[in-house]
Amino acid sequence: MRPADQSRLEEKTANKKRRREMNLLTDDLRSKLLQNGELRRELARGGKAVADFYPVLKLFMPYGGMTWLLTEIYPDDPDIAFGLCDLGMGFPELGDVRISELESVRGPGGLQIERDLNFSAEKTLSAYAKHARTLRYIEA
Repeated sequence: MRPADQSRLEEKTANKKRRREMNLLTDDLRSKLLQNGELRRELARGGKAVADFYPVLKLFMPYGGMTWLLTEIYPDDPDIAFGLCDLGMGFPELGDVRISELESVRGPGGLQIERDLNFSAEKTLSAYAKHARTLRYIEA
């Protein structure tokens, strides 16, 4: 094998390894999600209106139409997140998802769910949900 070909092969292997090792939730993101979960719990205890948070992060499956916009994790069970979930079947819905399940999903070629590193929320979760119901998929 020529040195240039070897170099390209090593780079591809390193990129694949980095993708496999991506943490869905960094410490900072986990902290923001938990903070939102605690605020939602406080509001519920006080009988106040439920907060409509901006999504903290976007997760997606690189080989299909699956997308998740997450706003919070539950303080009592930090493995469960709440957000707008789209499994690519035309019915995006608000609900809970287990982070450990998302981390364990493997698709063709070992592809995993990834975090959109360039995502920045432009509207509240309910606004994304309303738009997604019209489109039948999440546009973010």
